[in-house]
Amino acid sequence: MRLHLVDGTYELFRAHFSPRPGHNAPDGQDVKATAGIMSSLLALLHDKDEAVSHLAVAFDNPIRSFRNDLFAGYKTEEGVPPELLAQFDLAEEAVRALGVTVWSMKNHEADDALSTAAARWASKVQQVRLLTPDKDLGQCVRGKKVVQVDRRQEKEIDEDGVRAKFGVPPKSIPDLLALVGDDADGIPGLHGFGEKGASALLAAYGHLEAIPEDAAKWTVRPRGADKLAATLREHRKDALLYRKLATVVTDAPLKESLEDLEWAGVPRAPFEAMCDRLGLTTLKSRPKRWAAV
Repeated sequence: MRLHLVDGTYELFRAHFSPRPGHNAPDGQDVKATAGIMSSLLALLHDKDEAVSHLAVAFDNPIRSFRNDLFAGYKTEEGVPPELLAQFDLAEEAVRALGVTVWSMKNHEADDALSTAAARWASKVQQVRLLTPDKDLGQCVRGKKVVQVDRRQEKEIDEDGVRAKFGVPPKSIPDLLALVGDDADGIPGLHGFGEKGASALLAAYGHLEAIPEDAAKWTVRPRGADKLAATLREHRKDALLYRKLATVVTDAPLKESLEDLEWAGVPRAPFEAMCDRLGLTTLKSRPKRWAAV
């Protein structure tokens, strides 16, 4: 069997900003994102190629996490459309109505839940599939055992794929993001470091600590090497903090066992009640497998 782990926050944003028409519930609330994630997950559950048997969906709820205590500039709910932010709790309810396990992360992030589950159960399944294009999760990829899946682009990324895309192995992804930054998470990176130069250094040295302070000792010579070395010397403490921010944890509090993640079908009564609540008449006929009563 394979374990499917879904970044629910990404799916929620993707649904909200998709070109599909908007949708309001009977009470007037904008529920486009919630309707979209329900439709998307039903498509996944019924995908014969994916053959989903064990599944969990993780959400950032709230968006802030322990990382905000480490760095004031880390991502927050600022800039998130209020009509989308108002659906976070609702979306979790809707996913549970599909009979799917939900991890609502309070002090951690959805990425932490996915990485914890991957580390905990990779040895017990044929493959762990991380359904998110988030480059942070590239650090969790292991051979073909733990892979990332970008459903929108229909791409599967294994360890060779991570190397090809970023120029570094999975273990160096946090170091790479520390140097080049990550706008999505509010990580600024170090001035002057582009992906090409940073990946060349990390391909040679692996981690920040192993990069010599003097550029004359570097075995690779990215453009502007002397300036880059000076910047890294001056801001090494910052870089180490940024790496910590970009490093997912593997001990997030997940109470479920692997057996608890088995999907037994859509529970008819809760699902139909949610469809009525959201005004999703056509979605009622979508499930192809109902949970036994």
